[in-house]
Amino acid sequence: MTVVAMGMPAIRAGQPSVDGRPDTPYLVDRFGRTARDLRVSITEKCSLRCTYCMPEEGLPAIPADELLSTAELIRLVVLAVRELGVHEVRFTGGEPLMRRDLEQIIAGCRAELPDTPLSMTSNGVGLEHRARKLVAAGLDRINISLDTVDREGFARLTRRDRLDSVLAGIRAARAAGLSPVKVNAVLMRQTLSGAADLLAWCIAEGAELRFIEEMPLDADHEWARANMITAAELLEVLGERFTLTPVGRDDPSAPAEQWRVDSGPATVGIIASVTRSFCGDCDRTRLTADGRLRSCLFSDQEYDVRAALRAHAGDAEIAELWRGAMWNKSAGHGIDAAGFVPPERTMGAIGG
Repeated sequence: MTVVAMGMPAIRAGQPSVDGRPDTPYLVDRFGRTARDLRVSITEKCSLRCTYCMPEEGLPAIPADELLSTAELIRLVVLAVRELGVHEVRFTGGEPLMRRDLEQIIAGCRAELPDTPLSMTSNGVGLEHRARKLVAAGLDRINISLDTVDREGFARLTRRDRLDSVLAGIRAARAAGLSPVKVNAVLMRQTLSGAADLLAWCIAEGAELRFIEEMPLDADHEWARANMITAAELLEVLGERFTLTPVGRDDPSAPAEQWRVDSGPATVGIIASVTRSFCGDCDRTRLTADGRLRSCLFSDQEYDVRAALRAHAGDAEIAELWRGAMWNKSAGHGIDAAGFVPPERTMGAIGG
């Protein structure tokens, strides 16, 4: 694997600048935001090849010794919560289920952090066989990616005929006690006509559906603003079948705006990352599978925490590195800027 093949930006060496940073242990940035939501990618591997996320051949494999180990992941998660003010943790990929030690990672974090919400984002393939074990390990919630309930459409979009496994995984997650079970659907031109069918299926299954505007994080670099489906267009399509009443956001930092469906109690969420940006309220910090700190999905500034770990850095030194990385977070993703350039890493290489 080469750095170019993986789509990795250059890694920032040394301690990031903290000029002007207030004396606080928390992950504040220059724009008054505080990161409390940690997204932890644990693998680059995935069992699907969604066109908006992965190249058809998949991402180049990260050598095993370059991935954060079970113990390293647990240490960093615990440090983030105890020393940096993180309130909740979500494990992502690639596909987290591709790691055999997923249950051990979750169990280790739960043992150290009994009161911290632990969640996961998954494509659901194979989840039916592990949902109960994940709950036993300490997982609280899950988000499952599903863009259509049309089998042929699913196979075209994901390049795999695994819809039945995903649907079984969603049902297994609910049966195992994960709550809420959220379904994430990326808005695509080819699936828009089936959006109402997907919403009806989720309501019938007791899953909370959230549509997400497609972002320029695809491996094939084919995203174009003119081709994307906007939140407004989706609302028009859903409105032909359902009565939607705006609810808004319970939490200003929550990415999804909510609409009540046919007077409730069911709702549908829309994450309008492009047309209704919520960067000003962003509270996320990110850790990649190979041990890089990222302050934003769209930033190519990364700091190597894995090297610090393996150089036997203490928790205080690692915490300062993390604080500095977040202090230098940009104001927003800049998609609307004339000179916008997508990040080097794709979504699959960053983690959702």
